[in-house]
Amino acid sequence: MGGYFGVTSTTEALLDTYYGADYHSHLGTHAAGIACWDAEIGLQRVIHRITDSPFRTKFADVFSSMKGSAALACLSDGEPQPLLIRSRFGTYALSYVGAVQNKDELAHTYLDHSGSYFNVMTGGEINTVEVLAAIINQADNLAQGVRKAQEEVEGSACILILKDDGNIVAARDILGRLPIFVGKNEQGHAVSFEDFALRKMGYDPVRELGPGEIVEVSPHGITQLHEPGHKMRICAFLWSYYGYPPATYEGATVEDMRNLNGQIMAENDEANGLTPHLDYVGGVPDSGVGHAIGYATRSGVPYARAMVKYTPTWSRSFTPSVQDERNHVAKMKQIPVGSKIEGKDLLFVDDSIVRGTQLHQTVDFLYRHGAKSVHMRSACPPLMYACKYLNFSTEVSDMELIARRVINELEGDEGFEHMDEYADGITERGKALRHTIAERMGFATLEFQSLSGVIKAIGIDPEKLCTYCWTGKE
Repeated sequence: MGGYFGVTSTTEALLDTYYGADYHSHLGTHAAGIACWDAEIGLQRVIHRITDSPFRTKFADVFSSMKGSAALACLSDGEPQPLLIRSRFGTYALSYVGAVQNKDELAHTYLDHSGSYFNVMTGGEINTVEVLAAIINQADNLAQGVRKAQEEVEGSACILILKDDGNIVAARDILGRLPIFVGKNEQGHAVSFEDFALRKMGYDPVRELGPGEIVEVSPHGITQLHEPGHKMRICAFLWSYYGYPPATYEGATVEDMRNLNGQIMAENDEANGLTPHLDYVGGVPDSGVGHAIGYATRSGVPYARAMVKYTPTWSRSFTPSVQDERNHVAKMKQIPVGSKIEGKDLLFVDDSIVRGTQLHQTVDFLYRHGAKSVHMRSACPPLMYACKYLNFSTEVSDMELIARRVINELEGDEGFEHMDEYADGITERGKALRHTIAERMGFATLEFQSLSGVIKAIGIDPEKLCTYCWTGKE
């Protein structure tokens, strides 16, 4: 995924940008950068890897090396950004969040058209930001260029540009799969992925951009460059996993959704006679906690933290790209609370089950510390399709998803003709999927939230939600 925060102000902008971006550390864990504009110096930029140290630590020295009344920061799970681009529109800093599936095709098209070249990173990869800039620079102005780039992208791209006059151009992706908020204080304006980050930095949110909307933000106002479209497909997984609990998207708050989602799961278990004997309900830290509190509230079973995550040094920012390293880090993070585990029947709620590798380790961890039984609930339906619009599960092929693998093992390609049945825990196919995964991973029982339950918990028009990873429908 990735996050962003930018400020354009009549005073100094770097401090607010630095701390505002830090509130997006749950969204990007690979690379981060800050671009800053000063009337005398012009544009400046610094980029660091953040896989081994938090954003705040890596960028602590920017106050001695940069200054300006406008700044833009981006945290990314992908390429280093923002990049400084020189064009016929002037020099600007460009960043994006999303997933450009046809990057190579776009790059070849541009090279054939212009006869120019791209810089390449290690391994010969082209930075997607450069490709977007190449498309943008073919248009008559920045707004047209941004729109052209978004229209040519297969996937999605929220684009932010810090211009060499200190203004920020913010463009939400055409179908609004991710959010962009604009906030205001007495000195100027800020743009942000998370609305709570605006409030924490003293900005009152004044606008949530619509799908495809493009605006130019200055210290003194907001100018619309392109009207929003009518069709929206915001990612439903923002509420289930990516979003921080106080965040709100399209009027629906993450923590409220998770609590209601957990309650709906408990109601489903009760209605279907699937509620096991339990001593405690807990959440797989951290994103499963809100769902688990809702489940505990509705079921009447006490909520307890049978394990805690050691966040002082093992926050989500330390997320290696190699699976073996991720498994080791996951193990290091988990610390048992013995009195809440030994001899107890436990139910845990996780935000989702992707490959299942780390969750399997979690269950082993609980049994090693004396759990009598471990029941698992997934706060979303079985993941059937790797995301092609955002960075969630983009590094995972369809057949790496545990639900897909099990379906293939149960009845081969024929099973993929019955995905709806496998998603439904009441059907025979659905029961077989749950039983097989539970047996393989050591769960006493396993259930998934239904698609209708997720949609109900979010509480916005279902036509505005992207549920591709569960349904395969665009």
